[in-house]
Amino acid sequence: MRAIVTAGLVLGATLIVSGQSGTDGRTQVLLERLFPMGTTFSAKESSPPHYKAYARDASGNRTMVGVAFWTTELEPLERGYDGPIKILVGMTTKGVLTGVAVASHHEPYGYFSIDTKEFVSQFAGKDIRDAFKVGGDIDAVSRASISVTSASRAIRNSARRVARQLLVAPEPSER
Repeated sequence: MRAIVTAGLVLGATLIVSGQSGTDGRTQVLLERLFPMGTTFSAKESSPPHYKAYARDASGNRTMVGVAFWTTELEPLERGYDGPIKILVGMTTKGVLTGVAVASHHEPYGYFSIDTKEFVSQFAGKDIRDAFKVGGDIDAVSRASISVTSASRAIRNSARRVARQLLVAPEPSER
């Protein structure tokens, strides 16, 4: 079992290094889904681990439109019912989520919990200052409250951490 895990980690590292823009193909597809206006993406940067999304403005200048990050890299101890839930989160430079993509998890309820379109779609447009409270501003999914709560908390906490470290706080009038 340990050899399989190690081989998977080595393979994952190889894909990230050799992929276009420093990302593997699956990550690239997810980045494009989270930032449809994005034209290019940086290789993964550190402190905290993240990708930058860029778009071209009307003059053809490249402008950073947001960042994306894996919840498991920022909140590694946050776990669902049956282990970690790997979610890629997109966020604008103003601290508004562009969306989330669940990449992997091992939940017993599968498509009835965090895999549903309804679960992931509710994060698009959420401000990181929102509560992210299940049963409040986050819809609960029956039979999967542990996973939904954990995923919501991981998204909120990692987004706030990235914002504190990478984004400039907006002026009160810009909120």
